[in-house]
Amino acid sequence: MSADGAVDLVQQVRAHLESLRAAGVLLVPRGERLAPRRLVAPPIFVAPVEAVPNAPNPIETRRQELTVLAKEIENCDKCSELFAVRTQPVFGAGPLDPEVAFVGDAPGSEEDAQGEPFVGKGGQLLRRIIAACQLPSSQEYLLNIIKCRPPRNRAPTMAECGNCRDFFRRQFELVNPKYVVALGLTAAKLLTGKNLTMSALRGQVHEYRGVPLICTHHPNDIEKDATERVKRETWEDMKLLLRTMGRSVPGAK
Repeated sequence: MSADGAVDLVQQVRAHLESLRAAGVLLVPRGERLAPRRLVAPPIFVAPVEAVPNAPNPIETRRQELTVLAKEIENCDKCSELFAVRTQPVFGAGPLDPEVAFVGDAPGSEEDAQGEPFVGKGGQLLRRIIAACQLPSSQEYLLNIIKCRPPRNRAPTMAECGNCRDFFRRQFELVNPKYVVALGLTAAKLLTGKNLTMSALRGQVHEYRGVPLICTHHPNDIEKDATERVKRETWEDMKLLLRTMGRSVPGAK
């Protein structure tokens, strides 16, 4: 404020006081001291944090899908002859994401009775072969092309394999093996898509749905072979599997 403004304000106050005195007002009450006003900050708005649901476990999800698939197979009656005589379907056994999946053509009588794959004499031989390869049993998945035992343990027909094709593919994708071995000519033909003899399918690496595939004899064929030729050829196939997997061959120098 300028000096002239301050003088003018004083004169106005004096004139006001004189007018009060002339009116008989001799005392002006002193007002209460004004306390300084405290500024209160507005409350801070904090948005509520929504609970984020736990992300689904992919492994557990696949296990649940396999359980659903097994139930579908249990209720399947597309192959009326097999459905009529089976004790139970034989789904498969082993961990998810195994090193190797061993695939046969169909369950036999022991498998039909127990509901587990490869539990008969051929299955016991297969486990000895796996042990000879020094592959831990926890790294293999065992399954068959079809899930029900054909009467008298005959080979499954192409129609029966076709009825089970979608089940097998879904199971194979959910299990997700790194390598696959086709056991026997029926499985070898179906997985390679080639109508060839076993001698023509052996000794090379094929592919099934992007997975390296080795074809070899079924353990039951080894049991029936009196010359042990099939046994020797099967071991050659297992050595090919191990080399394909990047593993050393036991006993090799």
